[in-house]
Amino acid sequence: MEILKGGAASGRIKEEVAAMLEKMGGTAPKLAIVRVGENPDDLSYERGAKKKMENFGLRVQSFAYPKEISHEEFMREFQKVNEDQDVTGILLLCPLPGQIDQKKVAAAIDPAKDLDGISPVNAAKVFAGDREGFAPCTAEAVMEVLKTAGISVRGKRVVIVGRSMVVGRPLSMLMLQEDATVTICHTKTVDLPAVCREADILVAAAGRAKMLDGNYVREGAVVVDVGINVDENGSLCGDVDFQSLEGKAAAATPVPGGVGTVTTAILARHLMRAAQKK
Repeated sequence: MEILKGGAASGRIKEEVAAMLEKMGGTAPKLAIVRVGENPDDLSYERGAKKKMENFGLRVQSFAYPKEISHEEFMREFQKVNEDQDVTGILLLCPLPGQIDQKKVAAAIDPAKDLDGISPVNAAKVFAGDREGFAPCTAEAVMEVLKTAGISVRGKRVVIVGRSMVVGRPLSMLMLQEDATVTICHTKTVDLPAVCREADILVAAAGRAKMLDGNYVREGAVVVDVGINVDENGSLCGDVDFQSLEGKAAAATPVPGGVGTVTTAILARHLMRAAQKK
């Protein structure tokens, strides 16, 4: 089984970003990371994103607010970041605390700065097949991993387990743009293992540790694991029981070291795209 690590795709994007930076000249664009509270997952992602941006030669600044901040106060603070001319792009770490209306925040973000595709404007563009819109970084990272590995989705049967607006639904649209035949599965899907076994390319984005095993995979399929979970031993794992794929899948992404590695590289590419448009 071929292990599809994300390093190759990330390295390719780094070269692409460097070329874009060289063409632009002048000051590097700036990413604003907006965080509410001290959620460990958010802090971990923020550290990774900052490290990647700096490694790519880009500027980054964090804007952190207390978990108890009211919706009204957060909207005022968020609008300041939104309107800051020095900020080229924004990454809002979600989910937000319950007192903040996340839909209103998503509607308020400047679509031109919305690097992770949470704005209704960008979502509509992705669903309309308009490549000018920003797709969620994780969904685009899946496509990048496959592309770098030389795996075409054209004409292939793709099954995606998960229907969130962060991965499942936008990824299905990106797959359709590349002429894949797509099935989206979820918790109400009847005989989920049988449906998954029909896939040439199986994408696990359910958010449940080791939910899928070899029984869900037909021989020779490609498995892309988007999940990032913690198992019973406190170790990072995906939505797929990776060991059970040996001898069955033709190729699979590991966790960690797979799609997650590419997600922040896509964020850097989106920041450069936003700078070019600006």
